[in-house]
Amino acid sequence: MIANHPLLLTYEMPINKLQTNEGCKSGHPIFLFLKYYIQMNNKIAALVLVAFISVGCDREKNIEFSSESFTEKELSICKNSKCPEITINYVEVFGDDEVSEKINQKIKNFIYSSLQIGENTGPAAKTIQEAATGFVEAYNADNAEFPDMAGEYFAEISVNEIYTSKKHLCFEMGQYLYTGGAHGYGTTSFLNIDPNTGEELTAKELFKNYKDFTAFAEKKFRAQQKIPTDQAINELGFWFEGDEFHLPESVGFTQDSLIFVYNQYDIASYADGAIELKIAMKEAEPFLSIDKF
Repeated sequence: MIANHPLLLTYEMPINKLQTNEGCKSGHPIFLFLKYYIQMNNKIAALVLVAFISVGCDREKNIEFSSESFTEKELSICKNSKCPEITINYVEVFGDDEVSEKINQKIKNFIYSSLQIGENTGPAAKTIQEAATGFVEAYNADNAEFPDMAGEYFAEISVNEIYTSKKHLCFEMGQYLYTGGAHGYGTTSFLNIDPNTGEELTAKELFKNYKDFTAFAEKKFRAQQKIPTDQAINELGFWFEGDEFHLPESVGFTQDSLIFVYNQYDIASYADGAIELKIAMKEAEPFLSIDKF
C-alpha cells in the first residue's frame, strides 16, 4: 500500500513535545503530493520531493525540556566542610542550538542572581557551580565575622515550564533564601519566551492594550479582596504606590488562566504573605495579542 511505501516510512517523523512550526507529518501537503507521484510511478519526481522534504525537515526545530537539579554536595568546597544547604531544581531546554542557548542563559541568569548575596565585588558567575560557590563563600565570611548568627543560610531555587505552545513558553521562577535576620524571603516571578527566537515576550507583545487589561484586572482584584469600587485601592491596608492599582512586573500563563503574584512587601506586609490574582483564560483572551490555542 502507498501508506507503507519505503519512501514514506523513511520520512514519517515523530512529533516531539513542542514543535515551533507545523512539522513533517504524514498529513502534510507535501506528503500528499509524494503519495500521488508514487502512485503514478513517477519515481524521479518522488525523489525530488523527498530531497525537498529533507531540506524542509532539517529546518524543523523542536523544543524539549529536561529536568535538572543541583545541591551544595556537588561543590568541592563542601567536601570536607559544612556548607549552607543549596537546592536548585530547574529545566534545561534542548532543540535549536541558538534558541535553546538564549533560553537556558536566561534561566541560569535567574539562578545566578538568586544566589548573589550583598554587593557583587567579584567576577560574574558563569556557571551554577560558580554561583553556588560564591553563596557558600559569602556565608563562610559572614559566619567568621558573626560566629553567633542565629541560623544557617540556605537557598531553594526552582524554574519550571508551566505553559508551552508553538508561539509561547512560560516559566515559573521561584526562590526562597535565608541569609540572616528574623526570617527568610521568597519571590515568584514568570518568564515568557518566544520559542522561535528565544527572546523574552514583553507586555506589549502579550497584550493588545496593557492599560485596558490593567483596568480589567483591577476590577477582578477588587472583587477578590472585597474592595468597593468607590473606595481607594489602599483603603484596606494595601501599599499601592500613589494609591493607584498596578499589576506585578511579570505574568504567568497556564492553559486555563493568567497568574499575577505580588510578593511579600510588594503591596502588603511580610505577614500578609504573597498575594495571588488569577484571571481565567477565557476572560483574559480578548485582551491577548497572541494566539493561545
